[in-house]
Amino acid sequence: MECNIFAVNVAGRQEYNVSIMMKLRVEGKGTPIHSIVVLDSMPGLVFVEADAPFTVDRMILGLKHVKGRLKGKITLDEMEKLLRPRPVIEELKIGDEVEIVAGPFKGHRAKVTFVDVGKGIVRVEILDAAFPLPLEMKAVDVKKRT
Repeated sequence: MECNIFAVNVAGRQEYNVSIMMKLRVEGKGTPIHSIVVLDSMPGLVFVEADAPFTVDRMILGLKHVKGRLKGKITLDEMEKLLRPRPVIEELKIGDEVEIVAGPFKGHRAKVTFVDVGKGIVRVEILDAAFPLPLEMKAVDVKKRT
């Protein structure tokens, strides 16, 4: 059985609103759409499983906040990679710039100076501090800046 997944480009953090409007259209018109997926890790995209691309095109026609459907389709393997969560600590390397997302230094930028994968701990130095301020924290409390 072939799985046809298409990506719909959506304006400014409106993925959930668009997915709800899509759901209502599917229920109302009986459009042959199998699933609608929104991922926090992929802002601006809504993934739709359907039999053919024209089905998705017909469904999104005239929907507010929809920019259009991306050309081509997404394979099931690519979708599995997006759905499988990766531990944050595996992505961090010494010298990476991160943002602290929890604790008293929330919102500050920092540079990674040490990574302990076994314990799930990273040591960072705050970049906006007047003097080097090393902090040791859990890896889940930092987010890698891109």
